[in-house]
Amino acid sequence: MDFTIRRAEPDEYARIDALTSGAYIGDGLVPSDSPYIEQLRSAAIRAREAEVLVAVDPDGTLLGAVTHVGKGGPWSEIARPDEAEFRMLAVAGETRGRGVGEALVRACLARAREAGHRGVALSTQPAMAAAHRLYERLGFRRDPSRDWSPEPEVPLLVYALAFA
Repeated sequence: MDFTIRRAEPDEYARIDALTSGAYIGDGLVPSDSPYIEQLRSAAIRAREAEVLVAVDPDGTLLGAVTHVGKGGPWSEIARPDEAEFRMLAVAGETRGRGVGEALVRACLARAREAGHRGVALSTQPAMAAAHRLYERLGFRRDPSRDWSPEPEVPLLVYALAFA
């Protein structure tokens, strides 16, 4: 791995906001006028209420970010009491294919295990096919019974991974 996964630092929050919102808008997952953009651009708040992890290369270039929710709170959407959750996984377009997304997900899994959680859950949009392949490769399985919609026109699929 030619990059490092670590907790985000305050001077990176604006870059995380730009990367995350840019990835979601650029991939056509969220319209640029969506109210959800405000949440995608809230790394400083998320870092206070959850844990924002980043992937950076040796020169400090931000490659990706994810919000790990280990203890419930305002960023938890679908995790059960014995589960962690992660949200807003984003990888810079020019760095995709380097394993950044997988490394960020694995870091979330490691944190969940260390905290004694029995598994991890996440929500994803139906159009996120590449992410679905990654989750399935790492052992996540679809849990249609937990699918939900924060808004009528935004269906979300749930994937979950139970630790052995």
